Amino acid sequence: MDYKEEELLLLSGLQHFAFCRRQWALIHIEQVWKENLKTVEGAILHERTHDEHFTEKRKELIISRGMRVFSYSLGITGACDVVEFHASEEGVPIKGREGRWKAVPVEYKRGKPKEHNADKLQLCAQAMCLEEMLVCKIEKGYLYYGELKHRKEVLMTEELRSQVKEFLREMHILYQRGHTPKTKPNKSCKSCSIEELCVPKLCRDISAVAYIKRHVEENSL
Repeated sequence: MDYKEEELLLLSGLQHFAFCRRQWALIHIEQVWKENLKTVEGAILHERTHDEHFTEKRKELIISRGMRVFSYSLGITGACDVVEFHASEEGVPIKGREGRWKAVPVEYKRGKPKEHNADKLQLCAQAMCLEEMLVCKIEKGYLYYGELKHRKEVLMTEELRSQVKEFLREMHILYQRGHTPKTKPNKSCKSCSIEELCVPKLCRDISAVAYIKRHVEENSL
């Protein structure tokens, strides 16, 4: 089943969802957001790469920045930081260019590789969008980390692809229901820009049931 244009979710939300389902719902369903140093630095890094009108040709390589991508089968839309097109007989034709070209997505991140695979899933989703758009097969991509100053190769395995599909299926169900999942605070919350908006300090030491019960008792005195 293909999704309609108005049903497409933001591809970038997959990274939020993989990190924390509640974070994704607060940002993409409830429209909650708060900037911090990490998000500002990340935005600056992406501004340098997202120039939809920029295309560079270097001999056997074409570099496209901010390329818009979509997948009606997955139900997502977004933009790739960089898509490299390498000259290859195994590639696909590109309008206005001679020869055949193999697409390789490159995603830029401000920090360093994480313990979870949220970044890999986002990159894999970009590759799957490109495959649908270009009618091709993409075997690998790259994640460039600002702290490391170099990029790491990511293979588009069946395991990654299956997880992308499963997560997106869950995202569409939650979005259609308008449901924000609950979560328990953990060490990962410290790196979340909306931690205070997600679990306010006022409510951390008392459950909602206990809070209501206490106020009912106070008002009945």
